[in-house]
Amino acid sequence: MSRRRTRPSWAVELYRRGKRLELMHRALGFATLALVTLAPLLIVVAAADPLRHSGFALWLVDGMDLSGRSAEVLSDVFGPPREVTGTTSVWGAVLLAVFGLSFAAGVQNAYERVWRLPAGPWHRIWRQAVWLGALMVYLYVQVQTRTVLAGNYRMLLSVAIGVLFFWWGPHFLLGHQVRWRLLLPGAVATMAGLVGLRAFSYLVFTPLIVTNAVSYGPIGTILVVESWLIGAGFVVYGGALVGHVFCDRTGHLPEHGEPHEEPGEAGEPGQPGAFGEPHEPGEPDEPGERDEPEDPEAPPQRTRG
Repeated sequence: MSRRRTRPSWAVELYRRGKRLELMHRALGFATLALVTLAPLLIVVAAADPLRHSGFALWLVDGMDLSGRSAEVLSDVFGPPREVTGTTSVWGAVLLAVFGLSFAAGVQNAYERVWRLPAGPWHRIWRQAVWLGALMVYLYVQVQTRTVLAGNYRMLLSVAIGVLFFWWGPHFLLGHQVRWRLLLPGAVATMAGLVGLRAFSYLVFTPLIVTNAVSYGPIGTILVVESWLIGAGFVVYGGALVGHVFCDRTGHLPEHGEPHEEPGEAGEPGQPGAFGEPHEPGEPDEPGERDEPEDPEAPPQRTRG
């Protein structure tokens, strides 16, 4: 008698896939690479801005929705752009660009794991470089909208630009292996998560930055920024995962093609119906079958007539 295989709920499936993706560990790596490699690169780019309208600190202030004393503390920690311009050499900028590619490579690898695709060849590094440049432009444009619009109009414009970036980014990094319509739910989920993170930052991180600056000095401010970057990494990768689960649950993935699955991907170990799950010892495949095969060398057994 066959057992009917029941599909887990949305929350259970998201939890299982997030655990297989190691979502929290990837978010920690996202924050570490962003602070160590991406932040210095953004500071150099901001220092070279001829308009002098933005800087790395202003990008963080805008993303975390800080104001007042919290924004001043954050700006003091990361320093004004003019100091960076005079101390950055050509080789230093090149090294920062090379290190920034490791951040882009981490994002690409996470998208490949979400969509269960094999790792791309090494010569696709140019895609990481282009994506990294597009990220700089995206952050620059997001900050510049502060001088153009305000209120709900600016929020709608920022959300629209963000959806376009997180819609284009995975499609480009994955080498056009995933269709546009399959990536749109993930882009929308990512921006929805970033909006929620912005609201959380306004309620929690705004007073926390001032408190940590008084108690621990600049290192306290950096720890708050690192915590916000962890949340940003969790949202970026988690949004892509939500989009993949949405497409899978609505039946759109078979039209795109069978995704690359790892052993045991279709179900959890120990669950009935899991893909590649072996039978338990002593459990016959069909009713009436023996658990152990007969030994061909054994003599035939006599039966009493």
